[in-house]
Amino acid sequence: MSRQNQTIVNEFHLLGFQIGSDLQILLFIIVLVVYILTILGNLVIIIVIGLNFRLHNPMNFFLSNLSFVGIFYTTVTIPKMLNDLLVEEKTISFRGCIAQCYFFFVLGATENYILSLMAFDRYLAICKPLRYTTIMHHTFCCQLAVGSWLSSVLGSVLPVFFLCRLSFCGPNHINHFFCDSYPLLNLSCTDTALLKTYFFSLTWIIIFSSLFFTIASYIQIILVILRIPTTSGRQKAFSTCGSHLSVVMIYYGSVIFMYVRLKGKGYNEYDKVISLFYVVVTPFLNPIIYSLRNKEMIDTLRKPFMHISTCRCVFS
Repeated sequence: MSRQNQTIVNEFHLLGFQIGSDLQILLFIIVLVVYILTILGNLVIIIVIGLNFRLHNPMNFFLSNLSFVGIFYTTVTIPKMLNDLLVEEKTISFRGCIAQCYFFFVLGATENYILSLMAFDRYLAICKPLRYTTIMHHTFCCQLAVGSWLSSVLGSVLPVFFLCRLSFCGPNHINHFFCDSYPLLNLSCTDTALLKTYFFSLTWIIIFSSLFFTIASYIQIILVILRIPTTSGRQKAFSTCGSHLSVVMIYYGSVIFMYVRLKGKGYNEYDKVISLFYVVVTPFLNPIIYSLRNKEMIDTLRKPFMHISTCRCVFS
């Protein structure tokens, strides 16, 4: 894994989506609209939670962190992708590629940790309601969030360090719309067999440890809900975690398909579509799912429009 004194390849060519120009323009418009709505939707979630004291609870605190992740998760890849859809030369520098890999690692790992913390929050709220406020106080929630971010930031340094030590002698074409670790490992003229095993194992540990923690929490939640005697009580208890469960299923379904299965020689068009789904669609759906299933959130968002309608009625 030693790197030569000077990297022969100084930039990479991203092949992106190999489709006709008309379809590229259409894809550009769709992704641009979704990206703008994703940024706005997640910003609204952060602002509404921050301004409304009634929404200051642990679940919404973690939701704010998840929205923050969603904003930057898409920003790491989508602006570059949008630019590449409009130009012929889809190039990215070696340093830019490594930086994109690093921030993609950090934000992806943080999202896994935040989703598992939200599952833990629901477990305590439903299974340990009498101890919930004592355990999930503001300081402890902040410690959990900071711990998730720090572990992701520091834990991603070593994998990126190994990527920086690789030698690239050509070809320099990445069959993807952003720099991911697996295409880089396949392009390197260094022997990456051991490094591929390391990356695969690290990805497996992060994804499945978070998923296992989430599943374990929901098993306990379901067992408690089934013991509730009334149907309305069971529905009310399940509604408090329904939105989070929906996001977990969408996110892990696409991520596991991409990163836990064994890789071939490179990405195909189907792989890129799946990548587009969890890079673009999932962060777009998160604020929608949480907003539609949160009555207090809906009431808060509805107030400005009700105020405008009242003013119109008064002056008409």
